[in-house]
Amino acid sequence: MKFVLATANPGKIKEMQDILSTFGFDLVTRSDLGIEMEVEETGCTFLENALLKAQALCEATGLAAIADDSGLEVFALDGRPGVYSSSFGGNTLTDSQRCAYLISQLQGMEQKNAKFVCTIVCCFPDGTYTVAQGECFGEIIESPRGENGFGYDPVFLVDEVDKTMAELSADEKNAISHRGKALRKFVLQMQDRI
Repeated sequence: MKFVLATANPGKIKEMQDILSTFGFDLVTRSDLGIEMEVEETGCTFLENALLKAQALCEATGLAAIADDSGLEVFALDGRPGVYSSSFGGNTLTDSQRCAYLISQLQGMEQKNAKFVCTIVCCFPDGTYTVAQGECFGEIIESPRGENGFGYDPVFLVDEVDKTMAELSADEKNAISHRGKALRKFVLQMQDRI
């Protein structure tokens, strides 16, 4: 069975391809198919947004479509930025500017615990879909560290390893990240279908 990845984010594409290809998934991207569509993320949860993207791409291609919606939830900020992680502080900010904005929002706060959340949805041409979720816990640090990854990775210190996501190799990150956990759960759910 061929699957199309709904994301256009190069970092997410690489992580998803790295993990899913090791389990024998036949993957294509939107760009492989020449599809330029953007799906408006109007949902209030990661699940709602992932489902919107997967359904739209499945309908457009006739292929099983894998979408994720993921983000950072900071407990001291009542779960923000959450589903608005990629636009937190404004749509024009770079990743490093967005990290700086997040740090500024936490000034004076003692608790900086946070978690990355990823919800994976795969929609099938028969109208069914499957859902898997993963979480990774850590805290926000004031000085970015590491050169790998993307988004908030340089300021997210992972509880399990005492390194930022950006200090981990791709293999290390895939083993413990929210996306890695969600994708492995998804693979288990898919064993009867691929």
